[in-house]
Formats: sequence, C-alpha cells, structure tokens
Amino acid sequence: MRQRDERKEKAVIDKAIELIVSDGVEGFSMNKLAKACGISVATLYIYYKDKEDLVRHLGTEMSRQFFESSLNGFEPEMSFREGLWTQWQNRMNFTLENPQHTACFEILRQTMHRSDMLDNSNMAVFKDKMRRFTQNAIDRKEIPELPIEVYWSIAYGPLYTLLRFQSEGQSMGGKPYKLTREDIKTTFETVIKALTP
Repeated sequence: MRQRDERKEKAVIDKAIELIVSDGVEGFSMNKLAKACGISVATLYIYYKDKEDLVRHLGTEMSRQFFESSLNGFEPEMSFREGLWTQWQNRMNFTLENPQHTACFEILRQTMHRSDMLDNSNMAVFKDKMRRFTQNAIDRKEIPELPIEVYWSIAYGPLYTLLRFQSEGQSMGGKPYKLTREDIKTTFETVIKALTP
C-alpha cells in the first residue's frame, strides 16, 4: 500500500480550497482536483474515500484552525472590553491572514457539512469559553442579558461587515474600501457603547 506524503497532502488541501472558492462545492470534483494538482485521481483516494470525505475533512480542519486562533490569549474571566477586543483582534487577524481559507469556510458553512464543521470537540471548547465569558460579563453587569442572536449581531456583526468590505475591496454603493485601524477602533468603541448598560 502506498504511503501518505504530508507535503503532497497539504498541496492537495491548498488546491482544494482554491477550487472550492473559485467553483463552489457543486463545481468541485476529485477529477478537477487531481488535474489541478498534477496527480492521478487514484493518488487522491490514498488520502480520502471520496469528495464528501475530503470536503468533510476540510471543513473540520478549517473550523479547528479558526476556533483555536480565536481563543489565542483569550480567557473567560477577562473584562468584557478586554475579552471582546481580544476576540475582535483574533478573528480579524485570522480572516486577513487566511482570505482563501475564510472564503472556503463560509462556502462550506452553507452546505450539509455545516454540522461536521460546527459539532466537534474544538467547537465544544470554543462554545464553553465564549458562554462563560458572556455569562461573567452579565454577572458583573458589564452587559445586559440579551437573546444570543441579538448579542452576537451587536458584538460581532459590525466586525464581520468591515471584514467583508475589506475582502470585497468596496463598501456600500461600490465605493473603494480598505480596512483601517481607525475604522476598527471606532466600530469597536461604538459596539462597547451599544452593549454597555
């Protein structure tokens, strides 16, 4: 039996991400991937059972990377301001440093693989820390108790809107846009005001 080559496997993953971003999941196939990588389709089957197995693996690995990076330097006991700023920094840095991964992650979240991506041990640790952080802030009366959807929309929605403008290179009405530190800080301070009782 042929052995797995880690460098080749990483190249396959990188190319799969690129193809999913450009062609979508429906336009992605093992044949296209093999051709783009310059390898035989049989080689792909050393690593993955089929397309679904590869996409499932890809989604799970991407979610692991995102959840781990978002918890970098973050503790549930932080003050709300400090913890939310740490989350913003981590999420922003991951998104800006990994634009292809982020685009692919968003595409895969809209597929049947969403549950594989979001229902794993990495997500469980992430959810627990985020739940404790939010509850601590509520208990300290730093923020009011809100439905989770409302809280998330106020706390993180503005960040992701700015990141989308940056990714697309334009804001409302097609105006050219480049994300600045000033925009991030102004938006963050506005979110803090909105959530502070």
